[in-house]
Amino acid sequence: MKHSKLLVAALLATSSLSVLAAPATSPVTYNIGFVSDYIVRGITQTSNNPALQGGADYSHRSGLYLGAWASNVNWVKESGAVSSGDPFLELDTYLGMRDYFAPDWSYDVGLVRYNYLGNYESKADFNRPDTLESYVGVGYKWFTLKYSYSMLDGFLTTPGTKGTNYLDFTATYPFGDSGFSLSAHYGRQTFVGTTTSGGNALSYDDHKIALMQDFSGYVLGLIYTNTNTSDAWTYGGKQWGKSNVVVSMTHAF
Repeated sequence: MKHSKLLVAALLATSSLSVLAAPATSPVTYNIGFVSDYIVRGITQTSNNPALQGGADYSHRSGLYLGAWASNVNWVKESGAVSSGDPFLELDTYLGMRDYFAPDWSYDVGLVRYNYLGNYESKADFNRPDTLESYVGVGYKWFTLKYSYSMLDGFLTTPGTKGTNYLDFTATYPFGDSGFSLSAHYGRQTFVGTTTSGGNALSYDDHKIALMQDFSGYVLGLIYTNTNTSDAWTYGGKQWGKSNVVVSMTHAF
């Protein structure tokens, strides 16, 4: 689950949300990345395995942007939500508007659709994982606050969860012209409607610290993530929200 630009690298590596991007010389940009584990909101999407990721974005001088981004995943099959087949690819499509509204202040509003591609059938009592969220964010210097709201009846594969939401607070500090930046994140995933699984609460908090180094447009990242999730997020004997260290390499062009 990811989309436009929490600093291209930090987002490609950890999937959170958007800081106002610097103007580009071309309205169309591309990105590609590799992560040792694809983690969204503290939860692994690849069972702690690597992922290859990439996307394309269009940005208009008015602040309008749209784009698409993809990554391999295996969480849908591993969760037991499908009876046959494998939704192996996540394709995110998004549309939004972002701009400055005062010195050092920015906003970002839009829609993102998480699509899971592949030939598969969902089990009874599970939704197809495709999910639509609206979001609104505000940024001040190094700080961003973003709120995402699930607009469909089900959030991912869990039915009866319209209104499920995510609050994301991120601070990213660049160290001058060194190419280094350090970011810290806190998030709160709150389930509405269906709030438990197997008697365990689905809602949880997640935290992340990321150190990034830009080498002439190639960004190397070292990211630590953790959550306070319960056994509701344990599948196949694996705790998907456990503490983890991720290494990433991304490039935008």
